[in-house]
Amino acid sequence: MKKLIVALVIIGSFGLKASAQTDSKAKEILAAVSKKYRSYDVVKTDFTFTLNNAQAKVNETQQGTLYVKANANKYKVAMTNQDLISDGKVQWTYLKNDKEVQISNVDQSSDAINPAKIFTIYEKGFKYLYTGEKKVGSKTYQMIDLSPTDTKKTIFKVRLSIDKVSKQIANVVIFEKNGNTYTYNVKTFSPNIKVPATTFAFDAKKHPGVEVVDLR
Repeated sequence: MKKLIVALVIIGSFGLKASAQTDSKAKEILAAVSKKYRSYDVVKTDFTFTLNNAQAKVNETQQGTLYVKANANKYKVAMTNQDLISDGKVQWTYLKNDKEVQISNVDQSSDAINPAKIFTIYEKGFKYLYTGEKKVGSKTYQMIDLSPTDTKKTIFKVRLSIDKVSKQIANVVIFEKNGNTYTYNVKTFSPNIKVPATTFAFDAKKHPGVEVVDLR
């Protein structure tokens, strides 16, 4: 499952250098999503994450929980075998089965790998297109396709499903040129939850026997 969390991290790495808007309807919807999301402090989501490649016969799914400080570069991704934690400056990758935690500096560049951007990946470096509404059960989703302004990227499309009523991203699908498809499906979304500041840091003292590998 290691590649699953790596893929999840990739989802947050689409902050490219250019910015382009090509669809006024999509722009209006995404502006409303951004405004609401940035009004929150800490957001908690339970999610499923799936990596699929039909040609390679790969189809793997894992569940997890994401805590993210909406207006800061702080997050915690908690999954069965791994946790990914950052206080905005340092990132800890905790490999539970290996009893190892890897420490690295957060990449502050525009292409930074950052799960905290999962709900704002569209804000930079994408053209976007509103493709209509889709009903699933009692809910209506507004569908928007993103395409990177940098065509050299391995990603050629990102599809967002946005809850029309709540103005929240409910589903993100990433399409890569190599046939990989990454699907992030939000099961629950809890805004403004109270968590201790220690949520966004790894305390080795609370994990006796864990090897610390400092890669800085």
